[in-house]
Amino acid sequence: MNLHLTGHHLEITPAIRDYVANKLARITHHFDHVIDVNVILSVEKLQQKIEASVRVRGRDIFCESIDTDMYAAIDSLVDKLDRTIIKHKERNREHRHNNAPLKHQGGQ
Repeated sequence: MNLHLTGHHLEITPAIRDYVANKLARITHHFDHVIDVNVILSVEKLQQKIEASVRVRGRDIFCESIDTDMYAAIDSLVDKLDRTIIKHKERNREHRHNNAPLKHQGGQ
């Protein structure tokens, strides 16, 4: 998994970089086919905003989170990404099993 962090009006400290990397490692536990992750951290007035674009085979998944605390925004974003990745994985599993040859369907 390639991780790219970008900060807008914010300096990315090693602590934030490690926190984001550790939290995003949770995604790879559910789905191994994560190719690339682009994360943008930004500050707009009193709002801390984080956006992530996750590239998986066949699809790009985008999530964003806004909070007053950057660490809370990161936690919220990872929860959203986790749910979206699991939903994507289940869709792929259903699609794969629905297109199986007839001899494998129905237990024949």
